[in-house]
Amino acid sequence: MPHREIRRSLAPGKAPPVSSTPPRPAARARRLPRRLSQLYVGLALYGASSAFLVRAGLGLDPWDVFHQGLAERLGWSIGTVSVAVGALVLLLWVPLRQRPGLGTVSNVFAVGLSMDATLAVLPDAHGPVPQAALLTAGIVLNGVATGLYICAAFGPGPRDGLMTGLHRRTGRSVRLVRTGIELTVLAAGFLLGGTVGVGTIAYALAIGPLSQLFLKLFALPEPVAPAPEPAPAPAPAPGPTQAQAQAQARPAEAEAALPRVAAP
Repeated sequence: MPHREIRRSLAPGKAPPVSSTPPRPAARARRLPRRLSQLYVGLALYGASSAFLVRAGLGLDPWDVFHQGLAERLGWSIGTVSVAVGALVLLLWVPLRQRPGLGTVSNVFAVGLSMDATLAVLPDAHGPVPQAALLTAGIVLNGVATGLYICAAFGPGPRDGLMTGLHRRTGRSVRLVRTGIELTVLAAGFLLGGTVGVGTIAYALAIGPLSQLFLKLFALPEPVAPAPEPAPAPAPAPGPTQAQAQAQARPAEAEAALPRVAAP
């Protein structure tokens, strides 16, 4: 569900602001614990949010519609299918010359495992009010998770990497490529028996603004550049030498030696 890793394409072609100067090694090391925490908390919440949408029963996001349809056909859990699909999508990076990062590989496994773990303890919602509440909580939690793990900056998930790789290789816009991929998996998932409904539409409309909000909220602070050393004070201008002082004094002495003429 890394496709929501997205959410660089929330505003096409734009990504969370980053520092124009790479952090120094010491600054990078200080930020590593927070980045790792954001990555794994975000991925765990992503899987949990997907489970909320499943239990709400009002429709899933496009990739989970596909995962759910495959799960029903194969008799696997939806989390297991998510892991398998993520691994297969990652193989498509090879011809696209994409380079995975820690976040990419972690995304393949962590989201599906978290999703299955949450489904094991979360019951189905019955009735329109509990279903709407669970759907809303799932969409908001998905936005929180997206902001957390994208701002950790450990690389895109497999599905988003597929999107950006196709964008670079084909020259098509990110929006067009992403729309094409998600419509394809949505149609395939629906034909396989995945749940499409009002939740699918609500997710599509809300996830962009929510992700932008949480991307700003969880952005890592830019490292503070060390203060520049103060410029050395200019050396005082050299005073006149003794010879120069004597030369300047001679005209005054000569003028003093002239006889003074009394005024008439």
